Amino acid sequence: MNKKSGTSKDAADKLVRGIKRKTRKHYSAEEKIRIVLAGLREKNFM
Repeated sequence: MNKKSGTSKDAADKLVRGIKRKTRKHYSAEEKIRIVLAGLREKNFM
């Protein structure tokens, strides 16, 4: 049994999650409100 393959996969997953977290788009409060209102408008349209 090779224990390294499991830990390297875990390390790779942790690295990918860290990169995604750091490069995630940050929305301002105003932009978040716009997104929610746009969603509500679409929902009421149907």
